[in-house]
Parts: sequence; structure tokens; C-alpha cells
Amino acid sequence: MNRRKAEEALFKTLMVGATMFVLGSLVLILGTVIWRGLPALNLAMLTQTPKGGYYLGKEGGILNAIVGSLYLAGGATGLALAMSLPIALYLQIYAARSRAAELARLALDVLWGVPSIVYGAFGFIIMLWLGIRASLMGGIIALALLELPIMTRGMEEAIAMVPFALKEASYALGATRLETALKVVVRQAMPGLLTAVLLAFGRGIGDAASVLFTAGYTDRLPDSLFSPAASLPLAVFFQLGTPFPAVQERAYAAALVLTVIVLALSLISRRLAGRLTEHVIR
Repeated sequence: MNRRKAEEALFKTLMVGATMFVLGSLVLILGTVIWRGLPALNLAMLTQTPKGGYYLGKEGGILNAIVGSLYLAGGATGLALAMSLPIALYLQIYAARSRAAELARLALDVLWGVPSIVYGAFGFIIMLWLGIRASLMGGIIALALLELPIMTRGMEEAIAMVPFALKEASYALGATRLETALKVVVRQAMPGLLTAVLLAFGRGIGDAASVLFTAGYTDRLPDSLFSPAASLPLAVFFQLGTPFPAVQERAYAAALVLTVIVLALSLISRRLAGRLTEHVIR
């Protein structure tokens, strides 16, 4: 009995320690970004594009990177959503335990583990083959490929949590598989689907490697799908690489803006998911 209590106490200590380590790391990262970035953050940084000499510590802002990141991640998330939801519904409703479904899941898991720089290099090769220069469209396509496995697997897990009795009841009332999928399964799994979309969006807006070759970087706001687009991760990277302390502080300010965007979207999605959960049948 004493041995069992000792084992329980040991594993409880390890779990508490791991939890505290994760929370401490989060607090340390956020604290560093806020401490270093908040003094450099001002209205001009949020409302202006880089001016002449910005990377030497002169006036200007990161509006180009903020708008570019929202365009890139928003467009990529929308494109990935258009592909992920049909794939997830097919894997769970039409081919749940087939060999083809297992192969598709394996392929998605492999794609999930592929480094983002590989997506950027692949997108760059395709763009060269098509004769497309670094542009907003190229970045959106590369990020959509990056987000696709994350969103699809997350959606599939959410759909798998829908009680099978609901599907059987829908079939018993004469609904087809498509009607059941769209009117029953999607509605019941909506909180989980939103979570999957948020995870993919967070990965997309924070990635730098996949857009380095495909979206490029510019100090201007993108005015079309075929013009280059800046992004906040690359803005952080380029500004930290300068030897000027004032510009390096602006890099932390850009990181703070990126963190706030992800945090705001997380809070909004949790609010929406909470409201949708009220109508979910367990």
C-alpha cells in the first residue's frame, strides 16, 4: 500500500512539475516580449509603413507586416478550410475504417511533420515552373498546404466525437449521408471545428520559413494577389538581424503585436465555441 501511495505521489509531483514548467515558460516568453517590446510600441508603428531609414532606427512602422500577415493567414486558412472540411467528413462519414482512409490519415500525419521550409521550397519550385514571382498568392498557397494537415486532423477528431446515435437517428429519419454530415455532424462538432481552424491559423500567421521564398517581403501594402507581401514573423527576423538597438526593440514590439493578434482570436473563438457548446448533445 505504501508503495502505491509513493508511486502516486511521485507521478503527481511529475505532473505538477511539468505543468508548472509549461506555465513558467509561457510567462517567461510573454514577459520578455512585453518587457522588451512595449516601450517601443506606439501608434506610428501600428499605422505607418516603413519610411526611408526605418531599418536604421528612423521613423515608420510595421503596418505592411500586420496587413500582410492577416492577408496571408486569413487567405490560407480560408483555402485550407475549403479543402479540410470535405476531407474530414469523407474520412469519418464515407470511409471511416477503409484502407484508403488509413492511408490518407498516414499521409496527413507525414505532412504535419514536414518542416515549413520544405513547403516554402516546394512552393517556390512550383512558382518558378508557373512563371509566378514572389507574391501574396504564392504565400497563401504555401501556408494553405502547411495548414491543411493540421486543420484536417483536428476536424476529423472533432467529428469523431459526435455520438454515433445521432447519426443513426438521422439515417432512420431518411436523411442521406450528405444531409447527415452537413446538418447534424457539422453542427454538433462546430466547437471542435473552430478549434481546429484556430490552431491552423495560429500556425500560419506565425510561420516565417514557408513565406520567405513564396510571399517575399516589401515595405508597401499588398495591392493585389500578385504583389509581394510582408509578414510579422519576417519583420521580427529582419529587425533582430540589424545592429541597431532601437530597431531590435521594434522587433520585440512586432512580436508583441503578433502575440496580441493570436490571443485576441483565441479569446473570440473560445467565446463562440462556448455559445455553440450550449446546443451540443453529449
